[in-house]
Amino acid sequence: MNYLLPLFSVLLGYGIALFIKPEKKQHLKLLLAFSGAFLLSITVMHLLPEVYEADHLKHGADHSNSIGIFIMVGILFQIILEFFSKGAEHGHVHGHEEISTMPWLLFISLCIHAFLEGFPVSHHKDLAVGIAIHHLPIAIILTSFFVNAKLSKSIIFLFMVAFAVMTPLGTIVSDYLPVLNDYYTQITAVVIGILFHISSTIIFETSEGHKFNIAKVSMIILGIVLACFV
Repeated sequence: MNYLLPLFSVLLGYGIALFIKPEKKQHLKLLLAFSGAFLLSITVMHLLPEVYEADHLKHGADHSNSIGIFIMVGILFQIILEFFSKGAEHGHVHGHEEISTMPWLLFISLCIHAFLEGFPVSHHKDLAVGIAIHHLPIAIILTSFFVNAKLSKSIIFLFMVAFAVMTPLGTIVSDYLPVLNDYYTQITAVVIGILFHISSTIIFETSEGHKFNIAKVSMIILGIVLACFV
């Protein structure tokens, strides 16, 4: 069931954007801040210690910086993806021009991002919760953006369904391709880098002028506290 949480969260966000049509961006920004803090906390508290422990067991007392390198690769890879997605992974979409065809660069980059996020979920069920919380406001923002851009309903539906299935697909591939288990630590380190970049960017971008306010700080603290109990 946990595997399907990211899928359901995207479909829920899609439905909220179509039928409820939330207009207050501040509420979405607060939800984004919470999701960013929650996802970052899970990454730091669970994923990061695990990969360093696995690396220590493999290399013993010998110092190895390979995990740090793969984390930096993940950060760099996410930066490259954002050249094509324009920051949609953390809710940074803008523009008022109409769109008549599938935005392929945005679609492919988002799908790659979501697919990679699914790899560690088979070992960390709690990560599925963090990704689901992360994907919910993104789905609302993306759907609202596409609707306002006059993109056809069928294309919006196909885009969001494909985005929704990518994270569970990444988990399934990780489960059923044993060869990937040999590189689980390295792949997870790359995903950690991706999550570091995404979650920290969300936290710093969810208020105007990058200024902190009481509501935002409260949501960040709530995200951190809840992550402690997952």
